[in-house]
Amino acid sequence: MQATPHRTAFEGAGVALAGDFWPVDENDTPTKGVALFLHGVAQTRHSWRRTAARLAPTGWVAYTVDLRGHGDSEWAVDGNYGVSAHVSDLQRIVQSVRKIHAGLPVAIVGASLGGKVALIGLGEDPDLADILVLVDIAVTVELRGGRRVREFMNSAPVGFASLEEAAEAVSAYKPGHPPAHSIDGLRKNLRLRDGRWYWHWDPAMLTPQDSTDPDAPVSEEIRRRASAAARRITRPVLLVRGQASDVVSEAGVDEMRGLIPHLEVIDVREAGHMVTGDDNDMFTAGLGDFLTRAAADHGVFPKGTG
Repeated sequence: MQATPHRTAFEGAGVALAGDFWPVDENDTPTKGVALFLHGVAQTRHSWRRTAARLAPTGWVAYTVDLRGHGDSEWAVDGNYGVSAHVSDLQRIVQSVRKIHAGLPVAIVGASLGGKVALIGLGEDPDLADILVLVDIAVTVELRGGRRVREFMNSAPVGFASLEEAAEAVSAYKPGHPPAHSIDGLRKNLRLRDGRWYWHWDPAMLTPQDSTDPDAPVSEEIRRRASAAARRITRPVLLVRGQASDVVSEAGVDEMRGLIPHLEVIDVREAGHMVTGDDNDMFTAGLGDFLTRAAADHGVFPKGTG
């Protein structure tokens, strides 16, 4: 039986962050730990809903959070969407989660931007989390894939006339994949304004993506920072890569293995950058297995569980 989500909220570094959590059972008694999910740029917490709903009943209470400027979270008044701001948000989220679930291991599962933030956060603060899962993100990413993401984000400045039109844009971004059976899910990622549908994220976040700001997610300084952080990580780490990804290449995976010798890697066949949407069954199964093994092997289960 799948868990039912409940709304929650966190105080980030100057912004209020929206979230959902999936309790293990009606008494909210996790037996294994806490899984905190961070989405990629231009996504929302809802991209994790199927994984969270299936993971919670196995003993991992799940939290999904909208990053600053995304979904139902506040937009940064100062337009700050640099990596450091996201890391500061993450630190506050984890502090809150640890207070709620004292003594339980915390696993951070981050896709794309969320993964980069988690990687840097854990590398610079070894006590931030007990387990790290990176979803199609590496220290070095392919410029072509990153450029395609930014082009998609810039592709509809005047919104869409209908949800169907938005669905067509998503299908065009993911060539070779069947269109979604329902467009209802898009309602969570778009907002209707003046008769048109707009992606629900702050357009200001596009500025650091293309600037020379050293704190911008795609800057060379952030790549060096991520590399240094990766070398310092001793916690269990899993990299889940879409085998058809145009963001993380084989060379990117090889570099990660060199930086994190204990890294585990799962290649999801026929999945692209959006791994969880392309093959959620394989992703969730691999994630659950890794979390359970990692917690048991490194002695981070609460006493009497595992």
